[in-house]
Amino acid sequence: MAAIWMGGVSRAPLAVQGRRPAPAVTPDEQGLRALLLDCAADRQDPATLAVSGVLANAFARHGVSLLPIPGLDARETRRLMRCWVAGADQILGLDWFELTRMDRHEPRADEIEDVAALLVDAAHEGRDVDAARWLAQIISVACLGADHLWQDLHLRSRADLSSLLQDWFPALAARNTNNMKWKKFFYKQLCERAELQICKSPSCAACSDYALCFGPEEAGDSTR
Repeated sequence: MAAIWMGGVSRAPLAVQGRRPAPAVTPDEQGLRALLLDCAADRQDPATLAVSGVLANAFARHGVSLLPIPGLDARETRRLMRCWVAGADQILGLDWFELTRMDRHEPRADEIEDVAALLVDAAHEGRDVDAARWLAQIISVACLGADHLWQDLHLRSRADLSSLLQDWFPALAARNTNNMKWKKFFYKQLCERAELQICKSPSCAACSDYALCFGPEEAGDSTR
């Protein structure tokens, strides 16, 4: 079996029955996402798409010798991958022993944790507590991206994101009664929690930035 190149060390990952063989080199983001989705039980599930998309972006940017998701240690990352993309860690040749000692600095870690806490507080009572926390971490990491949140989660549309939030974090989703852009809505909720007023107007309808917060979220438009 071909080996994966990891930080100058060639490692031969274990085979996973019925799935594609390990790549000769670490693939690009698109290839990583395809590899992860090959391991998914439901390739159409928005949560699975989000997990696969954010993991693929992290592995493409930082390699497979660092933990991909800030705020999740090696044990939690391994369980997250087993939950949504079982066997992908073996295909990628992840060395969990080494990863327990490796981390990457994230300068916006506090921001990630604030958004994750907002989501976790609104998690569906019927969902697995750990899975909801991992997914909250995935979403909060994607909030640091430059595109619409649904795009940085590698979902198919804003509707996918809305469905994901309604399924996993319904109490928070229900508060977005005016259909504000999700990323804007999260940060507005955080400001309200901290009793901060950063909006230009006390009324959204009268605000000059209304289009920035409530405009369309189509791929390619310039307002985020």
